[in-house]
Amino acid sequence: MYSQRLEESGMKFVGVDLGWSSGASGLCCLAWQDGSLKILEIATVLELNNILAWIDRWVAPTVPASIAVDAPTIINNQTGMRLADKLTHKYFGRYHAGCYPANLSLPFAEHTVGFGNSLLDKNFQHAPMIEPRQLGRYQIEVFPHPATITLFGLEKILKYKKGKIADRRRELNKLRSYITNVLP
Repeated sequence: MYSQRLEESGMKFVGVDLGWSSGASGLCCLAWQDGSLKILEIATVLELNNILAWIDRWVAPTVPASIAVDAPTIINNQTGMRLADKLTHKYFGRYHAGCYPANLSLPFAEHTVGFGNSLLDKNFQHAPMIEPRQLGRYQIEVFPHPATITLFGLEKILKYKKGKIADRRRELNKLRSYITNVLP
């Protein structure tokens, strides 16, 4: 029943790996079609206004959607660490999945919070704990390393972002294998 509602609504699922201060952002749009998620597009985009235009192209203003952002989009503390950052370190530090602390004094804060506010302007409400079967327009902050630890039962993170190219490629291939073989 819920699957049918997703398909009929045109619900979209957007992932944004936001380039915090420099560099491009990775984007992905998925839709529920024929009983499963289908990739509609994967892209790399540099400027914030182009990221928002890309989202507009895939998610019309009346379409329900969830946007998962890999960046701190809510930062209320001037210095130090947010509670979410502290808890990530507490529960996932032993897996090397601690996160970069976010506060308003750091150079990326204006950019990442500004992105969250731009999504609010497009009626994507912050929804850290939503009823998953309630259709609407939501944005959530995600941190992939703890997710991969939890989803795949890993002992430490897959290091696909830093290090030698060959090592990163090997780790990225492991991640792809987990996604395609474990998640379904």
